[in-house]
Amino acid sequence: MKTKSCLFIPVFTFLVLFAKSQVSIDSSAFRVVGYYSLQSAMTADARNIPFNKLTHINLYFLNPDSMGNFTRNFQALVPFIKAAHAKNVKVLASIGGGGKHPYYAKLLKDSNRAVLISKLISIVLKYDLDGIDVDIEDKDIDENYDNFAIELATSLHAYNKLITAAVAVYFKNDYTDKALAQYDFINLMSYDHTGSWAPQKPGPHSTYIQAVEDLAYFRLIRGIPKEKITLGVPFYGYGFGPTLTTPGISMNYGHIISEFPGAEFNDELDMGGGRTLYYNGMLTIKMKTVLARAEASGIMIWQLSGDAVGPKSLLEVIHEAVNEKNN
Repeated sequence: MKTKSCLFIPVFTFLVLFAKSQVSIDSSAFRVVGYYSLQSAMTADARNIPFNKLTHINLYFLNPDSMGNFTRNFQALVPFIKAAHAKNVKVLASIGGGGKHPYYAKLLKDSNRAVLISKLISIVLKYDLDGIDVDIEDKDIDENYDNFAIELATSLHAYNKLITAAVAVYFKNDYTDKALAQYDFINLMSYDHTGSWAPQKPGPHSTYIQAVEDLAYFRLIRGIPKEKITLGVPFYGYGFGPTLTTPGISMNYGHIISEFPGAEFNDELDMGGGRTLYYNGMLTIKMKTVLARAEASGIMIWQLSGDAVGPKSLLEVIHEAVNEKNN
């Protein structure tokens, strides 16, 4: 985890650059990437999916079994993918996910990697997916990760398909520059700086200043251009208290504003009984979208099902902020 002191100079420089850059924003190339459950996509009524407010959907998670086999029939995805394509929305399958997946250590080895990549390519082509999003994290990133990224990118690009990745500052030492260079763009997970798993570290997990710092790291220190970064925002929050040993909770934004009227205007609320909930409300999501328009090239959402419907929708806030002429 980074410290604020070591990033002070880059962040200060970054804020100055941000202040100067707001006068020129190209919203036409702006990406809005939403993660959505693969299982839900197989059963959803595509008419209820807000494709008109998205450019990409990442379906989570497409993972093999311990032997590297994909045994599920994904034919039920076809109507969803066709509906997305009809609205010019690209659909990628996301592999990995948070937590340890012990089988990846074996599957990414030289002896198995080509077979895994071949199976992923076959799924992409069979179901007309637009690419693969690599959300391999933490201890799943090992000495074979670079070669996997290189070889998967080569295979996907041969079919004019995308390769993207979900990355985070708290895993920064795991990513080599070579691996990051393989991705068409990265989805920056600027959230989960703490969480329900860490009740001893209560507080906000996804502030505006954390978004500024995370962007500064990948842009100024790792040298990734803004055109290859989307800024991740959370459609959920974490609750803590009343003691440092009380188990934390997680709650989707839609649930938060349903249970606590008026919560959409804040980022923090008193849940009673000494418990505090931290999340991103409408104002912060708008501010982050403005930041992303200036200093990245998109917004990424984890995850779409956490949103509220109607005028309090965070996706609607993003959509409006993206399309404002002067913000």
